[in-house]
Amino acid sequence: MKLTLKIWRQPDSAAKGAMHTYQLNDVSPDMSFLEMLDVLNEDLNAKGEEPIAFDSDCREGICGMCGLMINGQAHGPEVTTTCQLHMRSFKDGDVITIEPWRADAFPVLKDLCVDRGAFDRIIQQGGFISANTGSAPEANNLPVNKADADRAFNVATCIGCGACVAACPNGSASLFMAAKITHLGLLPQGQPERETRVVNMVAQHDHEGFGGCTNIGECAAACPKEIPLDVISQLNKDLRTAIKRGH
Repeated sequence: MKLTLKIWRQPDSAAKGAMHTYQLNDVSPDMSFLEMLDVLNEDLNAKGEEPIAFDSDCREGICGMCGLMINGQAHGPEVTTTCQLHMRSFKDGDVITIEPWRADAFPVLKDLCVDRGAFDRIIQQGGFISANTGSAPEANNLPVNKADADRAFNVATCIGCGACVAACPNGSASLFMAAKITHLGLLPQGQPERETRVVNMVAQHDHEGFGGCTNIGECAAACPKEIPLDVISQLNKDLRTAIKRGH
């Protein structure tokens, strides 16, 4: 395939960025999207030009490091991570626009790399759980009904990639935060700090400059792990309960 790539280039966080156009030939439909960018970078290196900076790590859809706006969609046209998106999702002659996550709370570091440290700080505000360390307890000592266990496992698959924020018109991280809060809120181990956890995490979310949730649903539509939108309802319920109890 022959492709025209329009890619955001920005030398550093203080510099002004702009779109640059590149032509790439002989792209295999079996390449992943990041492999295609690797090929482009090889060409740029051969020409003595600065390669394009982008984040990646496991390239197996697990770590959440990769994250690009591709033709205006978080992670591209498929419901998957950028590293698991393949070039067969495009066709010969396509023009592909590639940008970093578009959110005030994710400042651009260089080219397609953004600082997602805000997510780490929200997690830190969640604190720890009051669980004794030592040998693993007998599983049957803390019974959890199957519906809650299944839902906890499902929302725990959130990889913190930031697609929900990038897709949301408000730049809200409510889906990410709600997944973390719901995961622990459904399990016995998460109960002692349940109310302080939600209050502190929401406060940090707002402090970081993320927008408010207006239930548009773009976050859930873009989520590569298909975290359901209704976890935000659980977040709101837990927050109301905590506020009523004076937290």
